[in-house]
Amino acid sequence: MSRGDDSFVVPDLAFSSVVPGDDQRWSTWPSIIPSLRGPQPWPKWVVTSAGAIDTELGVLKSGKEADVFLIERAEPDGPSVLLAAKRYRTAETSDFRRSSQYTEGRRTRRSRDSRALQKKSTYGRALSAGLWAGAEFSALSQLYLLGAPVPYPVQVDNTEVLMEFIGEGHVAAPRLASVRAETAVLADLWDQVGELMRIFARAGYAHGDLSPYNLLVHRGRVMVIDVPQIVDIVSNPRGVELLERDCHNVCSWFQRHGVECDSAELAGELIAEAFGR
Repeated sequence: MSRGDDSFVVPDLAFSSVVPGDDQRWSTWPSIIPSLRGPQPWPKWVVTSAGAIDTELGVLKSGKEADVFLIERAEPDGPSVLLAAKRYRTAETSDFRRSSQYTEGRRTRRSRDSRALQKKSTYGRALSAGLWAGAEFSALSQLYLLGAPVPYPVQVDNTEVLMEFIGEGHVAAPRLASVRAETAVLADLWDQVGELMRIFARAGYAHGDLSPYNLLVHRGRVMVIDVPQIVDIVSNPRGVELLERDCHNVCSWFQRHGVECDSAELAGELIAEAFGR
């Protein structure tokens, strides 16, 4: 997700037919192989019926590498759930220029795919979009199982990742960047950010692009999003540098809002966690 208006109100939806209409499709859940579905046990709110319909309700965010849409997955006259559908851009529209620093150390199995990615051909760029979607789904799944505060990843299908929608009713949760609160409240949010970064570090990871714009605040709880570029602190040559940048980015924001914090101290703690596994 990228910067922008943090409020998005969804119109009420009423099904008039079991046949998908405009901006609708049959649920893609039945066609997804088990390994591309979220970690089990699935939350009770996940709609798994083959008779469910996905309805696109609008754009939540538009970014350089992906657009995020709000989807309602519902059985006619049955259960429904709101989901965020992150769709990675392909060859003609992608503008993600910094991917190499995050993907160092990652490998593809097929030599043809590796050559296409290196040459940045049309096929290679389309393949890259799918790889980023897969990377985000995999990272979300692993972090969710580790207890990190991330949206539950429902499924991945080619370049689309469907995940838990974080918000109140039909209104998306605000980003940390837009939160205005008393110092004591912000200090608690800073503590939560530090703890989620420790969860990452204990598993050997850094977010890689952490900022107040990819941290949501929902009912007083910090949630982290946008994780396709997650990096291994040890194996990535720039892992420590990216971790230190994450610490600097978030600590600087909290300092500007009156919260005392030390980015170097936090980075040192996280590096010790990562290398002490």
